[in-house]
Amino acid sequence: MWLVFLKEIKELVRDRKTLFFMIALPLLVFPAIFGVVTFVSSKAISDAQSEVLDYAISGAEYAPELVSKIAESKDFNLVALPENENIESWVKNEQADFVLVIPENYNDDILSGGQIILKVYLNDAGLNLVLSRLQAIVNEISERNQQAAFAQLGLTESQQTALIEPMVIEKVDVADQRENWGEKIGGFIPYIIFMLCLQGAMIPATDLGAGEKERGTLETLLISPVPRHHLVMGKFFAIALAGVTSAMVTVASMAVWGIVLSQGMAIQLVAEFMGAISGTDFLLIFFMLIPVVAIFSSILLSLSIYARSFKEAQGYMTPLVMFTIVPVIMAMLPGVELKGGWAWVPLTNVALAIKELIKGTMDYVQLIAIFGSTALIAAALIGFCVYWFNKEKVLFR
Repeated sequence: MWLVFLKEIKELVRDRKTLFFMIALPLLVFPAIFGVVTFVSSKAISDAQSEVLDYAISGAEYAPELVSKIAESKDFNLVALPENENIESWVKNEQADFVLVIPENYNDDILSGGQIILKVYLNDAGLNLVLSRLQAIVNEISERNQQAAFAQLGLTESQQTALIEPMVIEKVDVADQRENWGEKIGGFIPYIIFMLCLQGAMIPATDLGAGEKERGTLETLLISPVPRHHLVMGKFFAIALAGVTSAMVTVASMAVWGIVLSQGMAIQLVAEFMGAISGTDFLLIFFMLIPVVAIFSSILLSLSIYARSFKEAQGYMTPLVMFTIVPVIMAMLPGVELKGGWAWVPLTNVALAIKELIKGTMDYVQLIAIFGSTALIAAALIGFCVYWFNKEKVLFR
């Protein structure tokens, strides 16, 4: 069995395509993709913030001060609004980025004028930051009018605060930083790891089954004095090792690049969060991935053995991604916790356990159900894989 395992590992190492997907892709391509997305996003926001927006005003005569302050801003460029023009159609036809409509009841004295509603017509489908820029100018005038009204009423500072916010809810969070971070990102980590384990094992599995058929080397392997179940287990362990390696390399790569690219407080927060997770929790996460990888590897090898060609094997394996995503997404749903029956649901229980371990709120007794159910399913699938490999009509379809 181990001779077969070493043979398959050597072939995987010699295959540049497999090495690229297992090591080079996680180390370089994924961080590069995230870097490009971050750069493009930040550039788009920066461009939107610096873009000069064309605008028109309806009812400018009611608020000369507001109109003057908007005109003084370098963020805006005034254009003429045609008379009797439908404002919505005019903005939709991109004649201006927005139109500000000032009502007749505009008044600096808010005690007599009441609340003023300024309407802004814009196409908000794109990134334009119209409201945030306009709000800064409006807030300046609003705060001044508010202070003038308070002065007329003769209110003290405490009375002013109480009038603006009569009742305030103060949140006292009893969760520590680790639990907060774990709740926010703990659900996505199993999703990433499961997908990487599956993708990392998929290419070797396709090659070690259907690939052997296409190359005509499967027959030579079968007539060797090696028991069939040893052949299956050798291939199985090679696929499992590829899946675990791909996942671990990718996670390590993201962690390293995140620390390298972060600065100042970000590094401190990441260090504090990672430091709060004990080595035991990391080991438990790793050990829980072993039966998960075994499940993926046995299913992938069974499909690859059944397929007549490399292309057919890929067609069988692609839907497996959806079957993996669904139980992991279920672990992210509100109300789904590692209690009762959820501890026995395959994949979902592991995803929930990883989340709890990251949060530091794990009930370690539940590990019995998690390891038990996952290992049982993995053993059954490995047994099926051995049975499948012993059927001549499957091997020589």
